[in-house]
Amino acid sequence: MRWNGWGDPAKAKDLPLAVRTLLPLLLGRTRKPEPAVPLEAVVLSPSALDADDIEAFATIVGAEHVSTSHDARVRHSGGRSTPDLLRLRAREQTGPDGVVHPASHDEVTACLRVAGERGIAVIPFGGGTSVVGALDPQRSEHHAVVSLDMRRLTGVLRVDDVSGEAVIAAGTTGPHAEAQLAAHGYELGHYPQSFRYATIGGFAAARSSGQNSAGNGRFDTMVTGIRVATPTGDLDLGRSPGSAAGPDLIRVLLGSEGAFGVITEVRVRVHPIPRERVVESWTFPDFARGAEGLRRVAQGGGGPTVIRLSDESETAVSLAQVGRIGRALAKGASAVTVYEGDGIAERRARVSELLRASGGASAGESAAEDWIAGRFDGPYLRDALLDAGVFCETLETATTWSNLEALKSAVDSALRDGFAASGARSYVMCHVSHVYPTGASLYFTVLAGIRAEPLSVWSAVKARTNDVIIATGGTISHHHAVGRDHAPWLESEIGSTGVRILRAIKRELDPAGILNPGALIPAERTP
Repeated sequence: MRWNGWGDPAKAKDLPLAVRTLLPLLLGRTRKPEPAVPLEAVVLSPSALDADDIEAFATIVGAEHVSTSHDARVRHSGGRSTPDLLRLRAREQTGPDGVVHPASHDEVTACLRVAGERGIAVIPFGGGTSVVGALDPQRSEHHAVVSLDMRRLTGVLRVDDVSGEAVIAAGTTGPHAEAQLAAHGYELGHYPQSFRYATIGGFAAARSSGQNSAGNGRFDTMVTGIRVATPTGDLDLGRSPGSAAGPDLIRVLLGSEGAFGVITEVRVRVHPIPRERVVESWTFPDFARGAEGLRRVAQGGGGPTVIRLSDESETAVSLAQVGRIGRALAKGASAVTVYEGDGIAERRARVSELLRASGGASAGESAAEDWIAGRFDGPYLRDALLDAGVFCETLETATTWSNLEALKSAVDSALRDGFAASGARSYVMCHVSHVYPTGASLYFTVLAGIRAEPLSVWSAVKARTNDVIIATGGTISHHHAVGRDHAPWLESEIGSTGVRILRAIKRELDPAGILNPGALIPAERTP
């Protein structure tokens, strides 16, 4: 991955002409940012690891798999949120003191033992795609911090054809997992936008939700077993497909973001590769009627594998990206449906009837095909916007159907008013990409022409928006996880007793507090 941007550097793209034409209309003049510094010019503090620390890790994983090099430290210095990318463009940065690459569960366990004995914080690192500050190399009270890169724990380890399960090493990327499963005739079918780089362990640690969630479910619903190394012992969970043997500890580890232990293997439900795919695009007079259509589909069951609804603002920008500037200025929402597997004709007919009853009109296949072709490429556009001086960031939440419009309106206003308070014009877009019988997610993308220091402006806007999300009945995160960015709001969602439970688990599994300090669990208030 590009060290200070998204994805493959060879696939970096310029802003489409139509988007460059539209931006001044939306945001006014934007200031050209300072060029990013080259990798070799980044300034890091000297590594705090001493020779004995390095030797202790090298004894476990081999000297060639422990690095304190400048490049390795910079490349492991955070995730891929917009604040992360803005920091990575600066000359002075904060990186981990070293990077360690274990190759097995036992090596992970041994590395945690060494880190605990030597007072070294450990940040588990998969694909590096976190957008909530979960990979910030925070030392806390420890004398050093290392990034525990999981990429050597890779591959599909076992496939159970009879049970429809597979065991996959945590460092396996999405494409690698799907390619190996395909050799057995199966797929996992989990496709978040970070799919090309994110890992199986990361999917589990963040409770990821993929674009095919309407048909295949969230990642946590696919998990049937999990293996975890912790500083005080190992966990190997998932004896049977159903159990009443106490609370389900697998669910405690899913979403734990490396704060309780390091996930090394995940057992997942797999299904045969779909033999057929059919796509269809839809238009709606407005977002509200589109949302009503999605609600009817979700509550009717047996719908598409993918169903997503873009509001009027996002629809306009999507049209502008393909050069349809005239239509981009028109009103209306749009939707994409994708059907995979068996019984497509029957499912499609039933869904189409529900969408038409809500004011929808079929728009053919082309827009849906365009979305499929570029569905993993959105972050490249963000890089191009940042290069042009346009601030671009995302956030997401979820709520019940009855509260969806109220939450969308409240978040939209919080974002617009927040940027306006700093003298910046903004443009807010939203889509629904994950639906449930009782509610749906809301995924916001905001563009802003910030003339002040962007990180301080965004920090204030994000805090204001998080407060509004909690006050309006939304969740602080639907699938991006908590990380460090959302931790201060977690207690408002799960209550003080919920936070005490998390802290108790943390103390039991990680008494020295070496695992991902500051992530997930809110800092304790001082009296």
